[in-house]
Amino acid sequence: MKPIVNVVFDLGGVLFSRDPRKFEPEFIEYFSYIHLPQMPRFWEDYDRGVVSFDEVVTSVADYNNSSRELAESNIRRSIVTQEAIVPTAELITKLREAGLRLFVLSNMSREFIDFLREQPVYRLFDGDVVSCEEGVIKPEAEIYNLLTERYNLDPSETLFIDDRKANIDAAEALGWQGYLFTTAKAKECCEELHELILKK
Repeated sequence: MKPIVNVVFDLGGVLFSRDPRKFEPEFIEYFSYIHLPQMPRFWEDYDRGVVSFDEVVTSVADYNNSSRELAESNIRRSIVTQEAIVPTAELITKLREAGLRLFVLSNMSREFIDFLREQPVYRLFDGDVVSCEEGVIKPEAEIYNLLTERYNLDPSETLFIDDRKANIDAAEALGWQGYLFTTAKAKECCEELHELILKK
């Protein structure tokens, strides 16, 4: 296995998340679909950039049998309450100091990515490929190939970190190295990644 030169991070559940302790159970339950093995089609289309914010509000309201007003309020709240996962942000800082190239590969909608790009840790990345801007989503092979071609990455020297196994499997099928991240065990995962990447 080649040494790791490039480290590619997913965003949701790997670098950013909402702290469930800060929200009422009803709010957490409203977005329970994000933990399904397969995202609902309407959310995939939102991430792909082919439906608007207003359209996804309607779909989320229908999915939850709620008013559009509640759906819009909850989605907007879910955007601005995204926080950096501290162990991951610390790992990224260490990797940057060590001279590795750092990238983002994420399924993310326009409203979410606009907010996340303003967060301080995002400035540490050398580049990104985001689904809403490309019209493709993980685990489709095209989105991985876009990143490798755009930034001239050797897949065998590239480690991809994601919290969904299907996305890791797709990367490995293209010759990348992969690491399946567990959000609830972020500290342990980041310690393991530190050893994997920097202690070789």
